[in-house]
Amino acid sequence: MSAGSGERGFSRMRHWMTPVAFLALIAAVVMPEVTLPRDTFSYIVTFDITQSMDVEDVGLNGAPVSRLKFAQAAMRDALGQLPCGSKVGWSVFTGQRTLLLLSPVEVCSNYDALLVSLDGIDGRMRWTNWSRIAEGGVYSAVRVAQDVGHGAAIVFVTDGQEAPPVLPSRALMRDINPARIKGWLIGVGGDQPVAIPKTDANGNRIGYWRAEDVIQVPPTPGSAAPVVTHEELSELRGQYLESVAGQTGLAYRRLVSTSSLGEAMLDARFAHREPVRTDLRWCPALFALLLLVVRFMPDVVWRWQGWQWWRGSPQARRGSMKSQVMAASARQSQSR
Repeated sequence: MSAGSGERGFSRMRHWMTPVAFLALIAAVVMPEVTLPRDTFSYIVTFDITQSMDVEDVGLNGAPVSRLKFAQAAMRDALGQLPCGSKVGWSVFTGQRTLLLLSPVEVCSNYDALLVSLDGIDGRMRWTNWSRIAEGGVYSAVRVAQDVGHGAAIVFVTDGQEAPPVLPSRALMRDINPARIKGWLIGVGGDQPVAIPKTDANGNRIGYWRAEDVIQVPPTPGSAAPVVTHEELSELRGQYLESVAGQTGLAYRRLVSTSSLGEAMLDARFAHREPVRTDLRWCPALFALLLLVVRFMPDVVWRWQGWQWWRGSPQARRGSMKSQVMAASARQSQSR
């Protein structure tokens, strides 16, 4: 077999690649979805919408943004990371209550609706300016998740600021079994105390909260020295949130980047395996693309491939050995 015949063999292969690619494209169009087992997640994400979440002490794309906007950007990133079949819903917290806005829906088929509804969450939904995270928000979020059912975990995003403040020694409510709570307590905010913007019912900024406008931390019973606090300023209360998480059975993580939330929500501890309708049409489509790329490669590539294939064939190796034997015989004849 010669190199030329190998090249002709490769040339003949090119002709059937086009009809095979056409059949693969038809399969990509008509192929139904396939049900496959997959790890999925179900969450109700609660956003703290109290006024301290309007503090702009975190950065996004090089510009300062509010804690709430940063949390929403992180959630948009997380939606793109969650596998199809997962479900996400929204709720908001202020005062002592968590209000369900959207029950968990499947992320892929409702992706646009989830983004639009996420962007609509802001401080104008606030119905009061005081808040109780441990004694109200977290437990209310847990009760909402339990009422919704389907094993939904919670993601509670907050800066940990409470108004009026709670005594550090005060125990949390114990009416909910921590073993029934699963999910994340996500802290967002900077480390330096910053003035809290004051906004009206329409979300317009009308100044900043001053020391005389807010209730400071009350003195500890039996303590002679007064406690000097500045509740008109706000920073991430990370230690407090870690304490709350430890007492409630939640996991705690600080939101340090927009990808942090997605990484937390993909934690295998909160996954459950379910049969999910999966679109595999990309497989025949990719196969068709590869066939067409190979089919329309320049002729010089095909000639080189044919030569390389012929060189590695058994016929070529036998021919090479025969040539070597003949050359050796010729050298022996000359030596005689």
